[in-house]
Amino acid sequence: MTNLVVLPLLLPLCTAVLLLFFKEKVILQRLISAAGIAVTAAASALLLARAGSDGMQTLAMGGWAAPFGIVFAADFFAALLVTAASVTTGFCLAYAMGTVGPEREKFYFYPFLNFLLAGVNGSFLTGDLFNLFVCFEVMLISSYALLVLGGTKRQLKATLGYMLVNIVSSTLFVAGVAYLYGMIGTLNMAQLSARIAEAGSGGMLDVLSVFFLIVFSLKAGLFLFFWLPEAYEAPPAAVSALFAALLTKVGLYALIRTFTLIFPAGHGFAAQEWIAWMAGATMLLGAAGALASKDVMRILNYNIVISVGFLAFGLAVSGEKSLQGAVFYLIHDMAVKALLFLLAGMMIRAAGSGRLDEMGGLIGRLPLVGWMFLVASLAAAGIPPLSGFGGKLLLVQGGLEAGSHLLAGISLATSLVVLYALVRLFMRAFWGEAPASLPIPAEEARVSRAHTACAAALCLLVVLMGLGSEWMVQASAEAARTLVSPSDYIDAVWKE
Repeated sequence: MTNLVVLPLLLPLCTAVLLLFFKEKVILQRLISAAGIAVTAAASALLLARAGSDGMQTLAMGGWAAPFGIVFAADFFAALLVTAASVTTGFCLAYAMGTVGPEREKFYFYPFLNFLLAGVNGSFLTGDLFNLFVCFEVMLISSYALLVLGGTKRQLKATLGYMLVNIVSSTLFVAGVAYLYGMIGTLNMAQLSARIAEAGSGGMLDVLSVFFLIVFSLKAGLFLFFWLPEAYEAPPAAVSALFAALLTKVGLYALIRTFTLIFPAGHGFAAQEWIAWMAGATMLLGAAGALASKDVMRILNYNIVISVGFLAFGLAVSGEKSLQGAVFYLIHDMAVKALLFLLAGMMIRAAGSGRLDEMGGLIGRLPLVGWMFLVASLAAAGIPPLSGFGGKLLLVQGGLEAGSHLLAGISLATSLVVLYALVRLFMRAFWGEAPASLPIPAEEARVSRAHTACAAALCLLVVLMGLGSEWMVQASAEAARTLVSPSDYIDAVWKE
C-alpha cells in the first residue's frame, strides 16, 4: 500500500481548488497551475518507476480493504497513461498561456484545466466502476466549461451537442453500473473479474457487456463519433489539443480495462464480436472524413477518429502483441495529437483562417512550424523511425498472428490515407500560393517565439519516442503483460 497512487489525482484537484481564490490574478494562476502540473508529472513518473520495479501499487482509502473500501490501483499500464497524460497536459498548459485570452484566463480556465486532469488521472487509477463513473463526470464537466469558455455561437452550439451525447452516455453508464451491482453484488473491478469468470457468459451478462461497449464507445468516439469533429473544432487550439490528447483516450482506456479484466476475450461475451467490426468501420469512416475535409482542424479531428479505430483494433485481437501495440500507439498518439493541434493553432493564427483554400505560403513566415508539422504528420502516419511506426508494426503483427487479416489490411490502408491527408495539408498550407492579403491585421497574425519553443519541445519528445523506441517497446510489453494476466491485478488488489 502506498499513498503515491492517489497523488496524480489529488495534486491537480488541490491545485484547482487553490486557483479558485485567485480569479483576477492571471500571472499567479499561471505560476500555480504550472507548478501543480509539474509536481503531478513528477509524482506520476515516480509512480511509474515504482510500478516497474515493485509491481502493481494499490491504496485502500481509509484503510478499508477491498471490496468495501475505495481502492486505487496502478499497474504499469495505468501508471504509464497517468505519466503521459500529465506531461502532455503540461505542454498544452504552456501553449495556453497567452493564447486563450485574458477573458478565459480570468474566468476559471486554469482551475477547469486542473479539474480535467484530475478526472483523467482518477479514471486511469480507480479500482471500481462507480468511481470510474465519478471521475468521468469530473473530467466531462470540466471539458464542458473549457469548451464553452469564450461564449461564441460556434462554441455554444458545439457544447450543446457534446453535452447531450455525454449526458445520454453517462445515464446509460450509471444504469449499467446499477444493473451489474444488482447481479454480481460488487463494483470492485478485481472482484467483478473473479465473480463474472465464475458465472460465465450468457443471459444478462452478455447484455451488460454490450451495454458497456456502447457507453465507452460513445465516450471514446469508436464508431459513434458523430459528435467529435465539431466539438473538438470549436475551442481554442490549446483546448482542442488537450481534448485530442486525453478525452478519447480515457474512453479507450475504459474499453481496454473492461474487456481485458471484467469481460475478457475468450469467455464468449457478445460484445467481443462487435469490437472488431466497429474498429474497422471507424478507421474507414475516419479516413473518408479526412479525405473529404477542407479545413485544418476538421482534417485533424478525423485523424483522431482513425486513431481510435487503430486502438480498438488492438483490443479486438486481444493478443499480447496486439495489446502491446495498442499501448505503444496510445502513448505515442497522446503526444502526436497534442503537437498537431498546437501547430495547427499557430498555422490558423498566422493565416487568419483554417480553410485550406485560404491558406498558403506559410513556409516563408513559419519555417520551423512547417517542418515540425511535417515531422508530426510522418509520425502520425507511422513512418519509421518516428514513434508511430513501432505501435503500428506491433498492431499489424499481432493482427496477422491472430488471423485478423482484414483489420490489418484496413489499418495499413488508412495509414496511407493519414499520410496523404496530412502531407496534402502541409503542401497546401506551407507551399501553396499565398493569398493576396491577410484577412486579419498583421499584428494578430504573429506567432509567439515562446509558443513555437513549446511546440518544438513537444516535437523533440515525439522524435525521441521514435529514436528511443526500444524503451517504448519494453514499457508497452510490460503494460500488455498486466492486461493479459487479470489474475495479477486481482491478487494485488486482494492483498490489501
